[in-house]
Amino acid sequence: MSNCLLTHGRAEQCKEFVGGIKSIYFINYGLMGAITFDSSTDFEDQIDTVAGAFTLFKYDLKGANSFEQTVTSSRENGTTFVEQTLTFTIKGLDTVTTKQMKLLAWGRPHVVIKTNANNFFLAGLNNGMDVTTGLISNGTAMGDLNGYTMTLVGQEATPANHLSVASTYTDALLVSSCFTGATVDPN
Repeated sequence: MSNCLLTHGRAEQCKEFVGGIKSIYFINYGLMGAITFDSSTDFEDQIDTVAGAFTLFKYDLKGANSFEQTVTSSRENGTTFVEQTLTFTIKGLDTVTTKQMKLLAWGRPHVVIKTNANNFFLAGLNNGMDVTTGLISNGTAMGDLNGYTMTLVGQEATPANHLSVASTYTDALLVSSCFTGATVDPN
């Protein structure tokens, strides 16, 4: 029972935060190597490094994109899990992106989310994330979306891990300090 006892409180925070997502990075499922978690007892849900020679496929985002996590806990069953939901929109239709969205729907990638507050999360750590809905839209009126709207859902035992990176990290610093041996496409 001691592993479920609270260890910290939290004071009311200032109003300095912003919502939304700046960019996402897809990692093909199963390619990540050894993961090192923060060694201090206060941050065991934070990842320091992920080893392996893999590619992070970066997509810059702007506008109405979201990453939400819903905790479901059952006293009757003695279970708790977290549903991680990522919804994003990419503007403009083209052959290359259509193929990538098809491959995304067929796979179950791990996803790094960089928020507008410059926090980094790794979603789908153990089980990956699956596309549940995708819309390829040409719109009706001139001002309608011409692009892709995708929703990915993952189920994990815990919330998405924070990555131990500074809020000012560029792609190069993200890779050199956290994803050792990886590359980013596009750079």
